[in-house]
Amino acid sequence: MKLLVTGGAGFIGSNFVRLILNKYPDYEVINLDALTYAGNLDNLKDVEKNENYRFVHGDIRDEDVVDKVMKGVDAVVNFAAESHVDRSIGGPADFIQTDVYGTFVLLEAARQHGVGRYLQISTDEVYGSIKEGSFVETDRLEPSSPYSASKAGGDMQVMAYHTTYGLPTIITRSSNNFGPYQYPEKIIPLFITNLVEGKKVPLYGDGLNVRDWVYVTDNCEGLDAVLHKGEVGEIYNIGGGNERSNIFITNKILEMLGKGEDMIEPVADRLGHDFRYSIDCSKANALGWTPAHNFEDAIKETVDWYLNNEWWWKKIKSGEFEAYYKSQYDKKA
Repeated sequence: MKLLVTGGAGFIGSNFVRLILNKYPDYEVINLDALTYAGNLDNLKDVEKNENYRFVHGDIRDEDVVDKVMKGVDAVVNFAAESHVDRSIGGPADFIQTDVYGTFVLLEAARQHGVGRYLQISTDEVYGSIKEGSFVETDRLEPSSPYSASKAGGDMQVMAYHTTYGLPTIITRSSNNFGPYQYPEKIIPLFITNLVEGKKVPLYGDGLNVRDWVYVTDNCEGLDAVLHKGEVGEIYNIGGGNERSNIFITNKILEMLGKGEDMIEPVADRLGHDFRYSIDCSKANALGWTPAHNFEDAIKETVDWYLNNEWWWKKIKSGEFEAYYKSQYDKKA
């Protein structure tokens, strides 16, 4: 199989690329990534010389680049997205351009080239907040932030291309991922690295907001199951079954690093902050997928990874990372 992975230099995308190359040694993987601030080729240093792997520097909004890399592709897995809620609140335009228009460019190219399967990676945030119970795939979308609204817009296009043109599309909606190679702006890597540096951790509001956490490799296994076994035209929720409040996550990391509550710095709550996310993953479970990691083991593995890989995150937080990639990849490959 010839697989086009967009956004494959990002957190979840790079873990997925690694999984596919290791699990299916006869697959060819093309990684198309714009290398925006969260795209990092260091995430894939261990596979960059694999003869079945090829990196292409390019933006999913660029129709010419997308048309070229789509030729001969059997399947597309689209991770490429702007994905940080705080950044979307401060500057929503980039989210609409990438998550909505970029998705359209990919869908149209996939249609023109007769791609056999298109998998859109979405988020549980498109459902909005839920007080009790869990969302199922047919529930109404009520996104609260410019980020989740842009992802919902992409989902709508994916469904429309299936209904109107018969494009064999599938959507996955994952809960909060955590694990190795996550850009240190998200709560778990930010808090770990801040504490290592002797800095306090900024906690929104009262910290009682609840998220379902899934270890990134478990999520990638779920995406693999949907890619190969999922039914076209369908949507699959993928979660870890680990609902935890932000204050629980904070205290857990403090405990693991031997720090006290004095390292917590309360900050004003995020605008439009959803209280609780929860998704029902029965459809994905029916494909034979369930998470392999329990939360306690996975969070320990995650903390240990950041402790043992300061080379990776210190240059990111120092600004060296963005300067390097701007100089090396200022032109499309």
